[in-house]
Amino acid sequence: MQSAGLMQSVDWFPLWLSLRVACISTFASLMIGLWLAYVLANRAFRGKELVDAAAALPLVLPPTVLGYYLLVAVGRESAFGRLYEWTFGQPLVFTWQAAVVASMLHAIPLLVKSARAAFESVDRTFEMAARNLGASEWRVFWRITLPLARRSVFAAGVLAFARSLGDFGTTIMIAGNIPGRTQTVAVAIYDAVESGNGALARSLVLAISALSVAILYLANRIERRKQAT
Repeated sequence: MQSAGLMQSVDWFPLWLSLRVACISTFASLMIGLWLAYVLANRAFRGKELVDAAAALPLVLPPTVLGYYLLVAVGRESAFGRLYEWTFGQPLVFTWQAAVVASMLHAIPLLVKSARAAFESVDRTFEMAARNLGASEWRVFWRITLPLARRSVFAAGVLAFARSLGDFGTTIMIAGNIPGRTQTVAVAIYDAVESGNGALARSLVLAISALSVAILYLANRIERRKQAT
């Protein structure tokens, strides 16, 4: 009875918000990351390695540095920040939408690295045959390249979702820690530990850990099926 009461008293909003942020950021990251990966895998241009390095930069920079860059780029004093506020009637920073942007910054590099490797492993003869038959680059991508690399891309998307789910440093800098509005699960766990609320911290930790294990298990199953074929 006591454990049931505890489960009812736990505020699960941070977990639901994190899931929503992760879903939206993963979808947006797939759109950007797949396009960038395809360009890097199939085009030769000056500065290509520089673009590749810039895409991977969020993997090595401290989250606070990324958060600072985002504050400068999308804050109220930036051109993008003013445009966003004029369009939507509110600033982007310290909203749950800002958490989506922060999560995308960590998800896109994973997708670019994994998807580029998958696209480069596709047999070029299939793509060349489609082009010789008059298929456009857009059609080649959707009908040939992406289907052949789909399992690797899907596995990368799953890992990107897991990464988005647990972002802390960048999110707290740009979205803040507003209970019921911008408090994601990682931020809520930190807040619970700082305030001495061990029961809440344990509940959220167990929930996010179980979800992360399930996500990683799914990604591993996909990779094993890819290797088997």
